Amino acid sequence: MRLGVDVGGTKIEAIALGDEGRELGRKREATPQHDYDATLEAIQALIHDLEETTRQSGTVGIGMPGAIDARTGLIKNANSVWLNGRPMDKDLERLLERPVRLQNDANCFALSEAVDGAGQGFDTVFGVIVGTGCGGGLVVHGRPLQGANRIAGEWGHNPLPAPTSEEHPGPQCYCGRTGCIETWLSGPGFARDFAARTGNNLTAEEICAAAEDGDQAALRALTAYEDRMARALAVVVNIFDPDVIVLGGGMSNIAHLYDNVPDKMVPHVMSEDPIIRLRKNIHGDSSGVRGAAWLWPLEDVSPNDS
Repeated sequence: MRLGVDVGGTKIEAIALGDEGRELGRKREATPQHDYDATLEAIQALIHDLEETTRQSGTVGIGMPGAIDARTGLIKNANSVWLNGRPMDKDLERLLERPVRLQNDANCFALSEAVDGAGQGFDTVFGVIVGTGCGGGLVVHGRPLQGANRIAGEWGHNPLPAPTSEEHPGPQCYCGRTGCIETWLSGPGFARDFAARTGNNLTAEEICAAAEDGDQAALRALTAYEDRMARALAVVVNIFDPDVIVLGGGMSNIAHLYDNVPDKMVPHVMSEDPIIRLRKNIHGDSSGVRGAAWLWPLEDVSPNDS
C-alpha cells in the first residue's frame, strides 16, 4: 500500500492506494495554519486513521508547496510559511517511524498524471498547474526531475516571453519580480487583466461563462490568454521538449485551450511542424495527493506491501 499526503494551505488530504492505483481510502482535515508541530501531528493522525481503516501499513509520500533546500535539508519557498526553515521530512520520519519521500506539489501533480493519468505511456511529462497560482513539474521515465536547486519545472515565476509593449514590464508579483507568467496565467491574473481591459471585476469563471455567451470583451480576453500561454509553453518545449504537457488547476477547465494553444505555440517552437500534445488532466483535484503516494515507485515496494 502507498500512502500519499497533500499538504495545502487550507486542507491536508491523505489517500491510500493499493494495486495499480486502486483507491483504498481517503481522509482530509483543515490545515493547522501557522503551527508547524500541529501540522505534523495532523499528518500523523491522517496516516494512522488510514492504516487503521485499511488494516495495512504503507509507504508515505508527501506533496507540499515548497521544496527541500539541497544544501540545508530545510523547507524553502513554501507559501505555507510556517513550514519554511524546517526539516519536515526528517521530523515526519521520526513521528511515523519509517522513511518519508517529500516533493513539491506540482511535481506530485505531474507524477500522478504521468503514472496513470493524461501522461500515461509517455517518457517525458510536463505538468502545469494554472489555478490560484502557476506551478510546474517535470517527470522523466516515471520519476520527478528535481534539479540541483530542487526547482526544476518552476515555470510560473519566469517572465512572460516576448512581451508586447502593453505587457511590459508587467504586473508586480508577490515573489518580488514583475511580469511573471503567474501574474498573467493564474486565475487571479486573468481576472486582473480583464478588469484592466474593461473596468469590470469578474472572476475567471465568470469571464469564461461570458465568453461562452458570445461576449466580445470576454472573447478578446480569452484570445489574449491563449496567446500568452502559447508563448510561455513554447519556451518549455524549446528547452525540455516534453512528449506531453498536462494542464491542471481551475484554468485547465477552459476547453478551447486544447484546440487553440498548440497552434499558437508553433511559431515560437524551434522545429518545423512540431509535435505538441496539450492535454487536460484526468485525476483533477486528486492528482496532487495521488502523486504523493506514487513517490514510491513500484519497484521500491515489496509484494507483501502492495
